[in-house]
Amino acid sequence: MIKVVSVNLSEKKGEIKQPVSEITITEQGILNDAHAGDWHRQISLLAKESIDKFEEVLGRKLEYGEFAENITTEGIILYEMIPGDKLFIGDVELEITQIGKKCHGDGCAIFSQVGKCVMPKEGIFAKVIKVGKIKSGDTIIYKPQNK
Repeated sequence: MIKVVSVNLSEKKGEIKQPVSEITITEQGILNDAHAGDWHRQISLLAKESIDKFEEVLGRKLEYGEFAENITTEGIILYEMIPGDKLFIGDVELEITQIGKKCHGDGCAIFSQVGKCVMPKEGIFAKVIKVGKIKSGDTIIYKPQNK
């Protein structure tokens, strides 16, 4: 089963996001999140499996949201998706738009605090197709674009 293990927000870009009980998805992204807007990276996702792997490299426990991901998932290797694939979480529909991103290095609060970042290779980004609410424990349905 693929599920949401954490939903996370921050008011400023480049900051560690804080876990919250629920997020509201609007046409612009996540209500009250720094990355909301009219662009292709409205929502960021990172798999718990990627975080677990990175914990071994760093030698310490990581908290959800520490890599500034909005949604932490479990049960799927996110970075194997391709742009155009869809995720359905309750009423919410997201379309994958980008795999990975450029690392900002020392200019990023996350990189400065954590020392390394997993988002450039294993984080994914999505835009909103249908709005709704998402909370920890919600089931995710994955639909590749070619199916």
